[in-house]
Formats: sequence, C-alpha cells, structure tokens
Amino acid sequence: MEEKVKLQIRNMKKHYKNGDGVENINMDVREGEFLTMLGPSGCGKSTILRTIGGFLDIDDGDILIDGCSVKDLAPENRPTAMVFQSYNLWPHMTVYENLAFGLKIKKYSKEEISRSVKRGLELVNMQGFEKKYPGQLSGGQQQRVSIARALAGDPSLILADEPTGALDSRTSREVLNFLKELNEEGNTIVMITHDNSIALEAKHVVRVHDGKINFDGDVKDYAAIIQAGNEKHLEQ
Repeated sequence: MEEKVKLQIRNMKKHYKNGDGVENINMDVREGEFLTMLGPSGCGKSTILRTIGGFLDIDDGDILIDGCSVKDLAPENRPTAMVFQSYNLWPHMTVYENLAFGLKIKKYSKEEISRSVKRGLELVNMQGFEKKYPGQLSGGQQQRVSIARALAGDPSLILADEPTGALDSRTSREVLNFLKELNEEGNTIVMITHDNSIALEAKHVVRVHDGKINFDGDVKDYAAIIQAGNEKHLEQ
C-alpha cells in the first residue's frame, strides 16, 4: 500500500526585501515521516518551515497539506503546530494558560480546552505543572511545555525549529528522544537543525543551501555523503 503524502511543496518562492529568501522549493513529506532539514545559518530553512506553518506568506508556488492548498486555510486553521527553539512561552501566563491560549483562538469550548491541555501535559509527562510559570521551569521543562502546547490542538503535522538549539547536550538528547517517540506513535514531524548528528536521527533528510534544496533523500544516503567527506560538494 502506497504511503500517503502529508505535505507537498511545489515550486515555492519567498523573497524578502533585502533579496534573501528561497526559490524553486519542491519537497514531499509522507505521513508518519520524521524529516530533518539542515543547512548553514541564513540558508532559508526557517523560511521554509514558517511558510508551512502560516507565519509567512509565499510569493509563488503552492504548499499542500493532506492535498489541500494552505492558500485556502487561515493560519489558525492549518493542521500544523510549531515548536520553537526559544520556547516562545508567555512568561506572565501559567503553563495551563500557555497551552489554552491558542485553543481559545480556535474557539475550543472550556471543556475541550481542559481535555486538550490535560492530554498535552500527559504526553510530555508534565502533569502537575499547570499552575507553574515558565520562569519556574528548567529549559528542558519549558521545551516540553512548548511541545505540549503544539500537541494540545491535535495537529497532524508538527514543525520544530531547532528545538534542541538552546539546550545542553543531555537535555537535547531527552527532547530529541521524545520527538522520536512521538514519531513512532504516528506523528509526522519536520524538524530544523544545523547539526549533522541530529539530522542523522531522522528517516528523511533535506539540506538547504543559499535558498535552494541541494539534497533530498533517505538518511542512509546522506550519511554516506557525510562519511565520504563529500558534504561540501553539495554546495557547488
């Protein structure tokens, strides 16, 4: 049985006023895949992720999720959720309020919000932290809350923008292992990293350089390129 394509990007282009951006982006992500997108700082990988999530409008081309163009969906109605490197938690809100905020915007009822928040915190083993504020949590705990917030709305596609970038190596491993567990449970994940060792934890790797994709394939093929020391050849 052929695997369902969760995300399709077709000839996508997004440029900024200073000339930076991405162009001719074509990419498929199958349902249940764990894809890592990597490349040097400023290469355009965050731009791609933010266009998928609705934080940026595209200039040309199309992005489809489950076969539906995102042009037809308001950002709050896209079946996506973002996990940020800097957590992006509201410091003046409790853990519960942080998770509930986006659900209120989506007009969930109080009962639905309560159930969704409870489920999200259970998934990241953060039950009992509902009344805590972000400043009372460790970096790893804040990232778990950020992941719980993403999961609370039951998204079909999780977007993670360097979720381990602000964490120490031990906590980074914990967060990465947790994302892998979510993937094993059937969640589709697209994660940005600049670290080859993290990229190789995925099943599918996309490498971006100067606003264009210069590798898109199986992690084993990318690992062979790295092992052979040919990574620089991708940039030529």
